[in-house]
Amino acid sequence: MTNKNNQHAVRLALLLGLFSTLGPFTIDMYLPAFPQIVEKFGTTASLVQLSLTACLLGLGVGQVVMGSLSDVYGRRKPLLISMALYVVASIACAIAPSIWLLIFARLVQGFVASAGIVISRAIARDMFSGHELTKFFSLLLLVGNLGPLVAPVAGSGVLSLTSWVGVFVALALLGMFLLAMTKWSLKETLPIERRSPSNFAQQLRNYGSLLRDRSFTGYMLAQGVMIAGVFAYVSGTPFIYQNIYGVSPTVFALLFGSNGITLIIGSQLVGRMAHRVSEQFFLLFGLYMAGAASIAVLLVGIFHGPLYALVIPLVFFVASIGITSTAAFPLAMESQGHMAGSAAALMGVIPFLLGAVVSPLVGIAGEHTAVPLGVIILTTSAAAMLSYFLLVKKGVKAKA
Repeated sequence: MTNKNNQHAVRLALLLGLFSTLGPFTIDMYLPAFPQIVEKFGTTASLVQLSLTACLLGLGVGQVVMGSLSDVYGRRKPLLISMALYVVASIACAIAPSIWLLIFARLVQGFVASAGIVISRAIARDMFSGHELTKFFSLLLLVGNLGPLVAPVAGSGVLSLTSWVGVFVALALLGMFLLAMTKWSLKETLPIERRSPSNFAQQLRNYGSLLRDRSFTGYMLAQGVMIAGVFAYVSGTPFIYQNIYGVSPTVFALLFGSNGITLIIGSQLVGRMAHRVSEQFFLLFGLYMAGAASIAVLLVGIFHGPLYALVIPLVFFVASIGITSTAAFPLAMESQGHMAGSAAALMGVIPFLLGAVVSPLVGIAGEHTAVPLGVIILTTSAAAMLSYFLLVKKGVKAKA
């Protein structure tokens, strides 16, 4: 890229990255407010947690719907409507008179927030391909990965000034800002002649075609299963660090945040080296790194190793997610320009569905053992590796 193109790419990545952060902000900002919500509605912690499950379900299913709509109607129109509905859903959360209406509003909020995630990635594929797509996607992840780091802190900051209602008011304001950005700063990137027919049966055929593509499915599963391992990490480490190793909330935040930084470093490494080292090499390297790190975590859990012995392999495990995600996305999307929205939707929904399955399993043996975390991330690493070798590598050999 020239300097002018570089500057344009950075501005575009910043804008699209903001849409990508909508998911993490929607999920994480209200987590510190759980006790307040329980007290407000006189309900149970499990019902409040159900509002998080509803949001995750909306984010997962919404990506499939929004991806298809963006292939049919272009990128801007579905994004404009979704951001407007996001504002409405956020306000509905703030004024919900009962826990059940809050749960429903969270489902809708997650559903429309999914447009920001999937359409931003489809736009990236509309505009770039090959190594340029890898470089741009790494920039997109640089912004998007800040969301999980900033959102809980932002939520705590809002709660220090106001009640849990203020969190959803802040999310409504974020939605209004993104609505304005869509209206005034985002151009349509999918010309009419490249759009899919407005036909539900055709959309189903598009998804069927994608799933029959061995290489696409292999890359999709390799990325999705690896990211599902991160959900297990996020779910398990608060209990492991604080209950087993007795670290303070401040130390936990530092450990958690430092691992988030390694995720960013991993993705940027792939982007910076895209012209020198192939995405295939980085994907395989990341998969092997994840496997080795997860074995180390499992051994530490079995033999009750010291804190540093757990922290170090988890750093490498999280870094491997940044590497594999950044490498797998352009490889999967390269030949899917004609239905980039649907392809990006499938790549987005798999991590949420698998993450919803594996996250509760981390606590299956109680809050005082790290063994389940080691078993789960080793399983996800092995499954990702099998997906790559059985679908991608084997498919390439079959064609040869």
